[in-house]
Amino acid sequence: MMTRRGFLGAAAAAMTAGAQPAKRPNVLFIIFDDWGYGHASAYGAKWVKTPGFDRVAKEGALFTHAFTSNPKCSPCRATILTGRNSWQTKEAVSHFSLFPNEFAVYPAELEKAGYFVGLTGKGWGPGDFTSTGWKHNPAGKSYDTKKTKPPYSGMGLNDYAANFDDFLSQRPKDTPFCFWMGFQEPHRVYEDGSGLRSGKKLEDVTVPAYYPDGKTVRSDMLDYAVEVEYADAHITRALDKLAAMGELENTLVIVTSDHGMPFPRVKGQIYEDGFHIPLAVRWGNAMKGGRTTNDFITTRDFAPTILEAAGVKAGETFTGKSFVDVLKSGKEGVVDASREFVMVAKERHDIGRPNDAGYPVRAIRTRQYLYIRNYTPDVWPAGMPETGYRDVDDSPTKTLLISNFDQYYRMSFGKRAAEELYDIEADPGCMKNLFAEPSMTMVKRNLRDKMEKVLKDEGDPRMNGNAAFFDTIQYTGPKKHSYENWLKNQ
Repeated sequence: MMTRRGFLGAAAAAMTAGAQPAKRPNVLFIIFDDWGYGHASAYGAKWVKTPGFDRVAKEGALFTHAFTSNPKCSPCRATILTGRNSWQTKEAVSHFSLFPNEFAVYPAELEKAGYFVGLTGKGWGPGDFTSTGWKHNPAGKSYDTKKTKPPYSGMGLNDYAANFDDFLSQRPKDTPFCFWMGFQEPHRVYEDGSGLRSGKKLEDVTVPAYYPDGKTVRSDMLDYAVEVEYADAHITRALDKLAAMGELENTLVIVTSDHGMPFPRVKGQIYEDGFHIPLAVRWGNAMKGGRTTNDFITTRDFAPTILEAAGVKAGETFTGKSFVDVLKSGKEGVVDASREFVMVAKERHDIGRPNDAGYPVRAIRTRQYLYIRNYTPDVWPAGMPETGYRDVDDSPTKTLLISNFDQYYRMSFGKRAAEELYDIEADPGCMKNLFAEPSMTMVKRNLRDKMEKVLKDEGDPRMNGNAAFFDTIQYTGPKKHSYENWLKNQ
């Protein structure tokens, strides 16, 4: 006859033998290329419909204060992968650059921890990662064999959702996955008039205050909306696939963008619409859904968040801050009061100036204010007129603005003050520079001091006497738009 002590011991042993380790979550990171904040029906937009993004927001959390630390493709993606602010990524601070191999990236860290890792579409780039020793894109091994015929020209041929299916079919049994789904859309070029042909209406568009309100701009923005919607449909397909597999509730789904829309004064520029990005996160039963969160999140926070969710310790090179606590809090509004500001930067984006020079900027964004420091105010911020304002993508809107040397032209292409200050709560379009206002003396001084302290503490070469480093960064892209090429053709 078994004694009580023996029975309890046997029961404990049985429980131990039958216990299963906590299942590690999958990670699905979805990133649009050039998609601006607010341009989703979840944010109230009437002229762009995003049921995929909206579903993630409804079943998870919608973020209102997410930002990139550098509003250009490859610099932003470098901050996402390395979990570092832009000025901490060495050569990767610039567009069309090299990707250093000295910083850990979260996909590789997860792979070392036993995750099955992959990528479809655009990972880190454009730029050169192979010459620095990377065997494949830092975002993961590519799965890009499945193609499709999109409804309009300019859209990519990559069938993102089908490639995700292909990746999942190759996943070893019972292995957690980490997948990067990188849309090409809504990067230009667009099929002119595709928005109107799709049935969209000009009157539904919300035109920013820094553009003239007319058919050209409205139609251009509708073409952009069609591309957003095309990419969004792949989100729905991916979610449905995970649900059918029984994996959706155990998957951390993050949907975001690298920066604002590819229009003048937005993409690549240090104004609110350039670096404010959409963000929705879903994590099954690990977090309460149906919430709107106002915490400040920056792109360098994604990597430490993903690693913490996966139970992998972030190494010393990751300087961002995990927001797993925000996700799990179940609360609306502001959860982490310490997230009170974000920092933004740029060096060289696209070329077109003598010696491939950039347009260096640093900025700090608080709940109310945006302070900007332009270090070379004597230089054209969007690129030189002679070489076609190469820091702005070609578009009908760009053509319209540079054909009229009026206030709209000046706001997008004109030279800027050395310092700028905007009240974002009252002026989200950054239309009125308050820097010279006597009432703003203490505000601008406090913001400047705070920004410079953080930059110094984080080792920004521009703050620590080594700004010349940024002029040595190799440009790895096509030279056809260079200043030297322009000179040859004069």
